[in-house]
Order: sequence, then structure tokens, then C-alpha cells
Amino acid sequence: MKTTLSHLNKPLGSRLHRLWAQTRRHGARCAAGLLLGAAGVASAQAPGYPAKPVRVVVAFTPGGTTDILTRLVSQQLSERFKQQFVVDNKPGAGGNIGTEMVVRSAPDGYTLIVNSVGPIAVNPTLYKNLPYNPLSDLVPVVQIAEVPNVLVVHPSISAKTVDELIAYAKANPGKLNYGSTGVGTSSHLSSYMLSQRAGLQTTHVAYKGADALRDLLAGRIHFMFATIPSVIAHIQAGKLRPIAVSSAKRSRSMPEVPTVAEKGFPGFEAGSWFGFFAPKGTPEPVIAALNKVVNEVISVPAIEHQMIREGADPTGGTPAQFSQFVQSEHKKWKTIVLESGASVD
Repeated sequence: MKTTLSHLNKPLGSRLHRLWAQTRRHGARCAAGLLLGAAGVASAQAPGYPAKPVRVVVAFTPGGTTDILTRLVSQQLSERFKQQFVVDNKPGAGGNIGTEMVVRSAPDGYTLIVNSVGPIAVNPTLYKNLPYNPLSDLVPVVQIAEVPNVLVVHPSISAKTVDELIAYAKANPGKLNYGSTGVGTSSHLSSYMLSQRAGLQTTHVAYKGADALRDLLAGRIHFMFATIPSVIAHIQAGKLRPIAVSSAKRSRSMPEVPTVAEKGFPGFEAGSWFGFFAPKGTPEPVIAALNKVVNEVISVPAIEHQMIREGADPTGGTPAQFSQFVQSEHKKWKTIVLESGASVD
């Protein structure tokens, strides 16, 4: 199957959009009371860094999950390092344009990128002729958060559990359509995985971003895997019914919703994640300083609770842990992409 890939970033719920607006509008004032006292420690690890503003690239458009999380954390890095961390949106080609720009940047710590599962773990297999390798040309700095996908159905579908959805699909072979935000996105591949493992005859309908959610809300498609932030408001309003989450553990944002794995599909794990990367060759003291401060930022109770409320599970950890995670994600998604036949020339 060869087709074009729509934007890998997901649309967000209205509450997360408000968070983005507030973050941009209020700037440093929103975090001033939370972020005192760490600049000296960071500077001791990387003397003199940063001595000028740092550009933080987002390979997607403003207002998406990557952009919002980046702005939230970067605002606070500015406070802690006493230097501006300026977010720069460079969207296009499923995140490849912004990613390549950072790969080609000087490895001095002044150009970073917050990236996600698509450009890092999926695109090296999905795109056959990438002029760079994000797995070797970028250095993982720190993971910010995991954002699980949640399997949601339109209320016209009677199923309330994974078992009931599977039974409904098998009783109506070929009649259920599932949507995605594009070929090769985690929303597409998550539904593909479930359909394959459960032996379902379902039809994939690829959309461009938010169009998938609009058609699901209208009942023109029957189910889809979507990031929690993109659908949490619709779930709370009763417009969509959550069936299961795609993470290994239950999401702290929706602890009452079971995982797909615990409903008879061990090892089922698919979703989005976000983290800082730097160009290969960036000095280790800079990596260490950034890692330490980002870990501190996402551990601030007010920030942690805000992220959880909106559907993101704060993660953190060491650069080595993040690197190992990225490699395992690439291996997993490479197998799934090849099995699905998804490809972009």
C-alpha cells in the first residue's frame, strides 16, 4: 500500500488548547513561583551554558500535542537557565522537515528538537529515502511524556468493552470502519494491530488530521485509536465511549479505562511519546544539564498534575534510558509498518 502520509501529529481537546493559549499568553509569569533555585546546579554541570537563546524546534504546526508540551517545558527552562528557550515550528512531511533541520544544525546545544514517535521511530521505515537517520544523527536527551492512544467508539456502537467490540465486529464482518489521522500514524497502526490480532475484517479510512475525529463524532466511522488529549473532552461530554487504552499500564489520566493488553492481548502497546533530542556531537555536559532540569520541571507538582489532567503521563529518566526506549520503539514500529504495507515514497 503506497499513499501519502498526513500530519503525524494529533489534534487536541479544547482544554489542552486553552493550556497552549495560556502558556503563550502568560509566559514566564505562569511558572515564576515554581522554578526558583535550580539554575546554579545546571550551570555547574555545563559552565556558561546557555550563553545565548536556545532554539527548540517543533516539527509540527502550532497547537498540537508536540507544540503544547514543548512550550510548557521550554517556558520553564527559560526561567531555570535564565536564558530564552524559543520554540520554532517547522512543520512538513510528517515531521521530517523540522527533524532534518536539527540534524544539520551545529551540535552546540543551541538548537534542540522536541520530537515524537512518528519522525523518530516510524518514519525511518515508512519513508524509503530519508536523507538522514534520526536514530544515529540525533542524541536522545530526555523523555517528557507518554500520551497513550485510547480506543473510542461512537455511541451508536453498543460495545462497552474490547470483547464486546470484537464480538460486534465478527458478527458484522466487513461493516466496521476505523479512522486514522493518516497512513502510518500510530492511530492507524494501533487499529491495524488490534484487527490483525483479533482476526477482524475492518476497513481503514485515512484522514488528514482532525477530519478523522469529526467523522467519528458524526458516526460516519465507527471506531479509532486517538490520543487521550484529542478526545478527552468528547469522552467527558458523552459523545464518545472509551473502550481501552493502548499503553502497557493504565493511564493516570483515565485510570478507570483498562488497557488492551489486560483484555486478552498481552504485549499490546502503541501510542505517542515526546522528548528532547539534540544533534549528534552535542557536548555531554550540555546533555546532562538539560536532562537534569527537564526532569525537575516535569516533577513540579503543578506541572505534573496539569499534564496528567490533559492526558499526558510525565516520564523523565536518563539519556541512556531514553535512548534504549527509542531503539525499542523503532524495532517495534518497523515490524508493524512492514506488516501493514504502509509506505511513503
